[in-house]
Amino acid sequence: MNPRNEKAAYLRLGVNIDHVATIRNARGGGHPDPLKAALLAIEAGADGITAHLREDRRHISDSDITRLQQQLARPLNLEMAATPEMLDIALRHKPHACCLVPEKREELTTEGGLDVAAGQEHLAPFVRQLVEAGIRVSMFIDPDPAQADASCSIGANVVEIHTGTWCEAVIEGDQGRMDRELARIRTLAEYADGRGLEVHAGHGLTFESVGPIAELAQIVELNIGHFLIGEAIFGGLDSSIRRMRALMDRARAEARNEKSA
Repeated sequence: MNPRNEKAAYLRLGVNIDHVATIRNARGGGHPDPLKAALLAIEAGADGITAHLREDRRHISDSDITRLQQQLARPLNLEMAATPEMLDIALRHKPHACCLVPEKREELTTEGGLDVAAGQEHLAPFVRQLVEAGIRVSMFIDPDPAQADASCSIGANVVEIHTGTWCEAVIEGDQGRMDRELARIRTLAEYADGRGLEVHAGHGLTFESVGPIAELAQIVELNIGHFLIGEAIFGGLDSSIRRMRALMDRARAEARNEKSA
């Protein structure tokens, strides 16, 4: 285990505010405001804000990124595809971090991890330029050691493990699939940590599925968005984030106590 994670008792929460912009764009105008949501999220316990600037601008806009970068006092994680346009935007704004993700125009949401192993030649120049600009670079990958190896080889600082398949198994109540997917995530987290990569996780996490992921000591950050924005409709954004924060903290504390015992 990487020694830094022996001290990683605290699990960071990054809140993705993309779908506040989705609601705004459905009608046009400026309401609801993603920046306001980001500021509320920070008050409720978010350690950082994530925003995905897609090529088709279906939710977050260029002006959103400008305002977030100018006014946030917490780290901004810019999710983006590895395209020349997005690289130019990232180098101009210089967010705290960039997470490179796969992107297809026809998809509703990101459907899986980035195939870093197959795309090293294309991805390496993007990573190099971002790192040289002082931006932390994360690769959004499926729980596959080969993808962690490739991420390390091209100079990424972080891998974010795609948890979507685990979350689907939880929804289905398929215990066998849940066990398999959690084992894959655990194995990849331990492996990537051993290679010196910082380990994050996210996609599809809910109140019901976050606990076992939060228990994994090698994971230092979770990025959660759509579920929190959806829950905000029923109980408010502050309430949904505080509950998620409490569930994460409880799971991490229980795992730490079990290890100590």
